[in-house]
Amino acid sequence: MGSRLSRPRRTATITIGADNHGEIAFGALQASLDLGYSPSMVFFTWAGCDEMDEVTGDGSAEMLDDGSIEITFAYHNGDEAILKAKRDTSSTAC
Repeated sequence: MGSRLSRPRRTATITIGADNHGEIAFGALQASLDLGYSPSMVFFTWAGCDEMDEVTGDGSAEMLDDGSIEITFAYHNGDEAILKAKRDTSSTAC
Protein backbone atom coordinates (compact mmCIF):
# COMPACT_ATOMS: atom_id res chain seq x y z
CA MET A 1 0.00 0.00 0.00
CA GLY A 2 1.47 3.35 -1.08
CA SER A 3 1.26 6.60 0.77
CA ARG A 4 -0.07 9.84 -0.60
CA LEU A 5 1.39 13.18 0.36
CA SER A 6 -0.99 16.08 0.49
CA ARG A 7 0.12 19.64 -0.03
CA PRO A 8 -1.42 22.21 2.31
CA ARG A 9 -3.52 24.90 0.68
CA ARG A 10 -1.71 28.23 0.64
CA THR A 11 -3.34 31.60 0.79
CA ALA A 12 -2.49 34.08 -1.95
CA THR A 13 -3.63 37.67 -2.20
CA ILE A 14 -3.77 40.06 -5.13
CA THR A 15 -4.85 43.67 -4.91
CA ILE A 16 -5.74 45.46 -8.14
CA GLY A 17 -6.01 49.22 -7.71
CA ALA A 18 -7.67 51.81 -9.91
CA ASP A 19 -4.40 53.81 -9.96
CA ASN A 20 -2.61 51.30 -12.27
CA HIS A 21 -0.78 49.77 -9.29
CA GLY A 22 -1.36 46.70 -7.14
CA GLU A 23 0.26 44.06 -4.96
CA ILE A 24 0.54 40.28 -4.92
CA ALA A 25 1.70 37.88 -2.20
CA PHE A 26 1.90 34.09 -2.18
CA GLY A 27 4.37 31.70 -0.65
CA ALA A 28 7.55 33.68 0.08
CA LEU A 29 6.83 36.20 -2.71
CA GLN A 30 5.73 39.78 -2.07
CA ALA A 31 5.66 42.11 -5.08
CA SER A 32 4.30 45.39 -6.41
CA LEU A 33 2.36 45.41 -9.69
CA ASP A 34 2.26 47.94 -12.54
CA LEU A 35 -1.07 47.37 -14.30
CA GLY A 36 -2.57 47.71 -17.76
CA TYR A 37 -6.21 46.98 -18.57
CA SER A 38 -8.30 45.56 -21.41
CA PRO A 39 -12.08 44.99 -21.34
CA SER A 40 -11.74 41.44 -19.94
CA MET A 41 -8.21 41.21 -18.51
CA VAL A 42 -5.62 42.94 -16.38
CA PHE A 43 -2.00 42.71 -17.52
CA PHE A 44 0.89 43.43 -15.20
CA THR A 45 4.62 43.56 -14.69
CA TRP A 46 5.87 43.00 -11.16
CA ALA A 47 8.95 43.46 -8.99
CA GLY A 48 9.52 42.23 -5.46
CA CYS A 49 11.28 39.76 -3.18
CA ASP A 50 11.11 35.97 -2.94
CA GLU A 51 13.03 34.51 0.01
CA MET A 52 15.07 37.75 0.22
CA ASP A 53 16.05 37.59 -3.49
CA GLU A 54 14.99 40.42 -5.81
CA VAL A 55 12.75 39.05 -8.56
CA THR A 56 10.72 40.43 -11.49
CA GLY A 57 8.24 39.15 -14.02
CA ASP A 58 4.93 39.65 -15.75
CA GLY A 59 1.47 38.15 -15.90
CA SER A 60 -2.24 38.61 -16.41
CA ALA A 61 -5.50 38.12 -14.54
CA GLU A 62 -8.83 37.22 -16.13
CA MET A 63 -12.29 37.06 -14.55
CA LEU A 64 -13.93 33.72 -15.41
CA ASP A 65 -17.64 33.02 -15.91
CA ASP A 66 -17.93 31.27 -12.52
CA GLY A 67 -16.79 34.44 -10.70
CA SER A 68 -13.26 33.19 -10.02
CA ILE A 69 -10.11 34.84 -11.33
CA GLU A 70 -7.31 33.05 -13.17
CA ILE A 71 -3.86 34.58 -12.72
CA THR A 72 -0.99 33.67 -15.03
CA PHE A 73 2.23 34.56 -13.28
CA ALA A 74 5.78 34.31 -14.69
CA TYR A 75 9.22 35.01 -13.22
CA HIS A 76 11.66 36.72 -15.62
CA ASN A 77 13.80 33.90 -17.10
CA GLY A 78 12.22 31.35 -14.77
CA ASP A 79 9.15 29.52 -13.57
CA GLU A 80 5.51 30.11 -14.47
CA ALA A 81 2.40 29.46 -12.40
CA ILE A 82 -1.33 29.61 -13.01
CA LEU A 83 -3.37 30.47 -9.93
CA LYS A 84 -7.15 30.28 -9.66
CA ALA A 85 -8.82 32.26 -6.90
CA LYS A 86 -12.23 33.22 -5.56
CA ARG A 87 -13.10 36.30 -3.55
CA ASP A 88 -12.91 35.69 0.20
CA THR A 89 -16.48 36.35 1.34
CA SER A 90 -15.70 35.65 5.01
CA SER A 91 -13.84 38.96 5.41
CA THR A 92 -15.58 42.07 6.60
CA ALA A 93 -14.64 45.52 5.39
CA CYS A 94 -13.24 47.94 7.95
